[in-house]
Amino acid sequence: MSSIKKLAGQTIWYGVSSIAARFINYLLTPLLTYNLAHTSDYGKMGLIYSAIPILNVIFTYGFETAYFRFASKPEYKNTIYNTATISIFISTLLLTALLWINQQIFGHIISLDAYPQIIQLSIFIIALDALSTIPFARLREQGRPKKFAFIKITSILTNILFTWFFIRYCPMHLQQDPASWVGTFYDPNTNPIVYVILANLIQSAITIVLLAGEFSSIRFHFDAKLWKQMMIYSMPLVIAGMAGMINETFDRLMLVWWLPGTAEFKEEQVGIYNACYKLSILITLFIQAFRLGAEPFFFKQAEGQHPQRTYARVMKFFVIIISVMFLVVSLFIPIWKHFIGPNYWSGLGVVPILLLANMFLGIYYNLSIWYKLSHKTMAGAWITLVGVSVTFVINYFFIPQFSYMACAWATFACYGSMMLISFLWGQKAYRIPYAWKKLTAYMVIAVLIFFLHWGITSLSDNRMVDLVSALLLVAGYSLFIARIEKRELAKLPVIGKYFHHHATPKD
Repeated sequence: MSSIKKLAGQTIWYGVSSIAARFINYLLTPLLTYNLAHTSDYGKMGLIYSAIPILNVIFTYGFETAYFRFASKPEYKNTIYNTATISIFISTLLLTALLWINQQIFGHIISLDAYPQIIQLSIFIIALDALSTIPFARLREQGRPKKFAFIKITSILTNILFTWFFIRYCPMHLQQDPASWVGTFYDPNTNPIVYVILANLIQSAITIVLLAGEFSSIRFHFDAKLWKQMMIYSMPLVIAGMAGMINETFDRLMLVWWLPGTAEFKEEQVGIYNACYKLSILITLFIQAFRLGAEPFFFKQAEGQHPQRTYARVMKFFVIIISVMFLVVSLFIPIWKHFIGPNYWSGLGVVPILLLANMFLGIYYNLSIWYKLSHKTMAGAWITLVGVSVTFVINYFFIPQFSYMACAWATFACYGSMMLISFLWGQKAYRIPYAWKKLTAYMVIAVLIFFLHWGITSLSDNRMVDLVSALLLVAGYSLFIARIEKRELAKLPVIGKYFHHHATPKD
C-alpha cells in the first residue's frame, strides 16, 4: 500500500499546485462573464481556446508521455532530456512558421478571420507553451513539485493580473481621464478578447523565463536512435491526443459551423455553453491533478511486481472521489451558478451532463494505462477516434435543433463509449482486477441521489430546503462510502488515522 501513499502524496503536491493554478485561472470566468459587454465576445474566446489545445497536441506530438516512458529506462537517463527538448525546439520553429504563413486559413476555420490580432497572438502562445512541455515533464519525472507549483501558480497569477488590468482598469481609467498614459498602448475600440489573449501570451512568456534553469541545463547532445524510438511510440498518441482534443473542445466550433442563425447569435450560444462548461471545475481540476501525479507513477510502478493490484486500488479511490465531487457540484448548482454572469444561466442544464461526461473521461484516463504500458498506443488512437465519430455524428444531426444541449449529450456519449471500449479491450490485453461492479454501483447511486434531489427541489421553492437536502444527501453518500471502504481508507495518508478505530486488526 506504500505505493498508493506515494501516489497520494504526489497527487496532493501536484494537485494543490494544479488545482490552485487552475482555480486561479478559472477566476477569469467571473471576471470576463461579468465584465464583457457582449456574450458573443466570450464566445469568441471559446472559439480560439477550442483550437489552441488541438494545435498544442500537434506541436508537442506525444513527446511528454514518451519522455516518461523512456526516462524510466537507465540507459536513456543522460540523453532523453536533451534529445526531447532539441526535437521540440526545432519542430516548434518550423510549425510556428508554417502556421504564421497560413494564419488566414487558420482564422477562417475557427470563424475568426475578421480578428487577425487574435490569431497572431495565439500562434505565439502555442509556440511558447510547446517549448515549456519537456521542462515541465522533467520537473514531474524528477519529483520536484514545489518548483512545478511555483511556476504554474506564478504564471497564472500574472495572467489574472494582466487580464484584470486590460479588461477592468484600462477602460475605467481612460473613461475618467481620456489623456491618461493608458491610451499610449490601450485602444478601447479594439475587441477586448485581443487583450485577454495578450495577457495569456504574457503568462506563457513568464513561464519560459521561470523555466530558465531547466533550459540552461540542455546540452546539444542528440540521440538519433532514441529519438526514432520516441517518435514510433508517440505518433499514435498524436492521433489519440488530436482526437481527444476534438472530443473536448471542438464542439464549440461545431456550434458555429452547424447552428442556424447570425454569426453573433452563434457566438452567444458558444459563450453560454463555454461558461457553463466551466462549472464542471471540481471534477476537471481533480482529473488534471491526478494525471500529473499518476502518469510518471504508473510507469515507475510497471517496473515492480504485481502493478495491476496497485492500478485497481488507484481506480477505486479515483471513482470514489469523483462520485462525491459530482454530487458536490450538481446538488449545489444554485450556489455555483454565481461563478458566472446571469447572462449565461440559461445553459445551466448542461452542467450535470458534463459532470458525468468528465467522470467517464477521468476513468478512461485511468484505464488507458494498459495500452501505454504494453506499447499498444495505436489502440488509444482507435478508441479516441471512435469517440470523435460519436461526437461528430451527434453534433451534426442535433445541433441545428438543440444547440449546445446536443454538445453536452455528445460529450457524454463520446466519453462513455471510450471508457467502455477501453475497459473491455484492456481487460483482454492487460488484465487489471478492477472492482468494476462495486464502482459501477457507486456511480449509479450518485446519479440516483442527484435525481432524488432534483425531485425534492421540484416540489419545493424554498432555497433553505434545497440547501439542507443537498447537504444531507452528500453527507449520507460520503458516510455510506466510508463505511464500506473503511479498511482501504484507513491505509491512506493524512485521512487514514480517522478510520483506524473502525478497521479490524486484520487490516
